[in-house]
Amino acid sequence: MGRASGYLPIAEHGLIGDLQTVALVGTDGTIDWYCCPCFDSPSVFASLLDAERGGCFELGAAVPATTRQFYFPDTNVLITRFLTEEGVGEVQDFMPVGRDVREATGSEPSRHRLIRRVVCVRGTIAFRARVAPRIDYGTATHTLRAVGETLVFESAGLSLALTSTVPLECDDRDAWAEFKVAEGESAVFALDQVGATVTPRGCPSAEAADEFDATVAYWRHWLSASRYRGRWREMVHRSALTLKLLTYAPTGAIVAAPTASLPEQIGGERNWDYRYVWIRDAAFCVYALLRLGFTGEAEAFVNFIAQHIICGDGGPSGPLQIMYGIDGRTELPERELDHLEGHRGSAPVRVGNAAARQLQLDIYGALVDSIYLYDKWARPISSDQWDEVCALVDWVCTHWDQPDEGVWETRGGRKKFLYSRLMCWVAIERAVRMANRRGLPADLPRWQRSRDAIYRRIMTRGWSVSRQAFVQHEDGDVLDAAVLMMPMTKFIAPTDPKWLSTLDALTTELVSDSLVHRYDPQASPDGLRGEEGTFSICSFWYVEALTRAGRIDEARLAFEKMLTYANHLGLYAEQIGHAGQQQGNFPQAFTHLALISAAFNLDRALG
Repeated sequence: MGRASGYLPIAEHGLIGDLQTVALVGTDGTIDWYCCPCFDSPSVFASLLDAERGGCFELGAAVPATTRQFYFPDTNVLITRFLTEEGVGEVQDFMPVGRDVREATGSEPSRHRLIRRVVCVRGTIAFRARVAPRIDYGTATHTLRAVGETLVFESAGLSLALTSTVPLECDDRDAWAEFKVAEGESAVFALDQVGATVTPRGCPSAEAADEFDATVAYWRHWLSASRYRGRWREMVHRSALTLKLLTYAPTGAIVAAPTASLPEQIGGERNWDYRYVWIRDAAFCVYALLRLGFTGEAEAFVNFIAQHIICGDGGPSGPLQIMYGIDGRTELPERELDHLEGHRGSAPVRVGNAAARQLQLDIYGALVDSIYLYDKWARPISSDQWDEVCALVDWVCTHWDQPDEGVWETRGGRKKFLYSRLMCWVAIERAVRMANRRGLPADLPRWQRSRDAIYRRIMTRGWSVSRQAFVQHEDGDVLDAAVLMMPMTKFIAPTDPKWLSTLDALTTELVSDSLVHRYDPQASPDGLRGEEGTFSICSFWYVEALTRAGRIDEARLAFEKMLTYANHLGLYAEQIGHAGQQQGNFPQAFTHLALISAAFNLDRALG
């Protein structure tokens, strides 16, 4: 698909990164999104949110071409191929992973470098490049000056150095080049963040080739730790590589998605900034990565929790906020960027996230469950960490019975959501398990009383006799796909008659061709205008619920259908639209971790 009104569809992008930030590269070779030096830094290129004012890095064939995009096998190195009448060429996009992470030579730990390597594999091809940064979401002015053979883009808060092995031209703010490469020849563009400790430095072809080899080696070495050998290995490993790309190596934080304000509906207002650490999403990521054998990421996240979150000030209604900055900061003020039109006119563009101050009780279950699994599968938690778990569980025992905004972060007022109760039950139940398994000190009588009270409450006031299903909130009759987690958390047997009746009700009302809606906004107003697509994580939860219920053929068909909604690289945004298009922030960790879990359990059930 081309750039309708200047925009590629969200799904027409691949992702590269260096475990501190990422870039989204379109199928036409244009970088449409890049924040430097970190995930949540202001953007350098944001044409994904404004084709005219956002800035971009174009690099593609200067003649009509058919394009294809793929990942170098078992890596996060992205290849965009250009097939023309004159020949075939490709752009190899990657970010070298710093020496402090890959323990190799060739990159200073503080150098953030984006390398774009053009290679002609057949014939001769004319290429065109244009580098047009618009720093700080397009609000910062910058100058452009030459330092030897390097061009330096300078603003008050950021300086970037562009080097190239082909001649560059420039005006006072942009640079460009037109060049030809013949079979076996290459050209290299490198964009570095520079400053007091990192000076401009070229990237000759030989160095680019070495960095390519080192980056490939890093990703393949990391992936070799996977224990998954099931039927859907390629999709599972692509999801694992994507989750790893969403990890912020300096702290162990895991972001929900690397983008901001990509719309859940074209032209709608459901546009949010996901470049932060949601306790829920990151904790579920730990489960998915532990399932595959990646204990290092789990340990890094547990350390992040211990250092930056459990000991912090928390939110206004609880000991924890629902989300934090990648450095552990608590202030994430939400603001609108009125000068940007939004993706295909989907305003407002928001950065920061006001939902950070919401009360979402389910996060305690996700967090304690991840610590429980880490303690069981990776390494026993310390005595200090156990004390912190006890403090959290004691708080849950006191506060579980109150309304909150719920897992879907509704802005229509607090309710007593079933899913929040369920995950409070999980928090207490997993802590009881840890205490019993390791003989750790705990107020078990109080914990067990609270756990059992929550169970009875869900079974009585979360069950609708008229709907013959578990419902969204107490004493209501609205269905919600979040209840798909009930058998997965072992709250209820997956073949319990009440659960099977619920599964049938969800299938009838919320499922369409394997795609699952979170809930019906008309039946349960969430305080926002417009519609949304189906939620991809719910679709994979549905697969797993069918699997656990013994409906293996249905589960496999639903899973295979869901795989057809991935983009050409196996990546998923948050939602799938009515026509099968990807919507919302991209790619989303929540979706990829659910894919891993569904594939793991379905493969095991198939034997």
